[in-house]
Amino acid sequence: MNDTYNFTTHTVPDKSAAAMALPVFMFAVGVIGNIIAIAALSGSKQGRKSSAFFALVCGLAVTDLLGTCLASPITIATYLDKNVLYDRHLCEFHSFLLLFFGVAGLSIICAMSAERYLAICCPYTYQRWGIGQHFARKCLFCIYLTNIVFCCLPVMGMTESMSQPSKTWCFINWMAHEPLSVAYSFLYASVSFLLILMTIVLNFAVCGTLLIMHRKKIQSPVTRGSTRARWTALSSGVEAQMMTVLMVTSVVVLGCSAPLVVRVFANQISREDNSHADLKAIRIAAVNAILDPWIYILLRRTLFSKIRRFSKRVYISRKGKEPMLPVKSSQRTLHYQGDITNTHVFTHLREALCSSTNINQLSASLQVSPHHAGGTNIPAEKVCTCSLPLML
Repeated sequence: MNDTYNFTTHTVPDKSAAAMALPVFMFAVGVIGNIIAIAALSGSKQGRKSSAFFALVCGLAVTDLLGTCLASPITIATYLDKNVLYDRHLCEFHSFLLLFFGVAGLSIICAMSAERYLAICCPYTYQRWGIGQHFARKCLFCIYLTNIVFCCLPVMGMTESMSQPSKTWCFINWMAHEPLSVAYSFLYASVSFLLILMTIVLNFAVCGTLLIMHRKKIQSPVTRGSTRARWTALSSGVEAQMMTVLMVTSVVVLGCSAPLVVRVFANQISREDNSHADLKAIRIAAVNAILDPWIYILLRRTLFSKIRRFSKRVYISRKGKEPMLPVKSSQRTLHYQGDITNTHVFTHLREALCSSTNINQLSASLQVSPHHAGGTNIPAEKVCTCSLPLML
């Protein structure tokens, strides 16, 4: 190990209880939260367990738990003994952990976005490839294997790992002058940036496709018999929950990972020592493993369904207070030519027209004349005017 390990101008970490409180708290919350999240995911329905998205979510939760359990104890140990990271092998291992779990989380999030993109935007390809739980497990295995090889390059000699000025964590030498070290710093930051960019593009594509599909279904003609089926298709709870989990998780992971990627670029380009910003960036990255599990816990199927039902009730109550204005210019008259002396026939006709008065669409009227009634005088209250469930 060369002289890049020597940072004599910086102070060692404070060993007081107050200084240890933050890493200990982050470790405890991260472990407990991920264990609860994995237990909650394990208790899901069997139908959801067989989906590729569910397998990727479980893979991300397990990855966060492993990252917390492996990296945090080393950081806590540095507050007890300032010489812990002076061991070269331990420093390289700690650097590998931070590199691997940082890029692995981004890779799994990108895979989740790609899975939703194929399922919604390319359903034929999704079915032809047979994307399911088995496919997702293969994808997770490839992600782990590829990232392990990629993050082992510093150990193989492409660059070096070094103790950072705070003496509480190790990372690659991101202010090196050697061509191989510079190349690896830019390569790691570029791969992380591309994963973030792909995730954003795929999520925007999925959301745009859903909005277009929703608008087309709203504008298409709907008969009274298919209203319930179309509403069910538009408000699929499983799809809505998956997209909500994906969007919130993406925001958290990208928001926590982006500062570290920025610091890698900044340190390698400017080579200005800003240890405070570097320490803040790595701590923000560590927060990701704490926030992710609570997304799965709070956005469970049961809780999500309660939120949706509550929002629907609020929406319906607000719509019920709005005045229903008839569209006089589009008024239509429907004539039933047949024998309706039977009161049951008339009752069915009236209910067929008047049962959908809650849908404020075209105005229509049912007019019954003595001629159509077979010469029978029908009372005035038998005439019904109501709104048809026709959608413009």
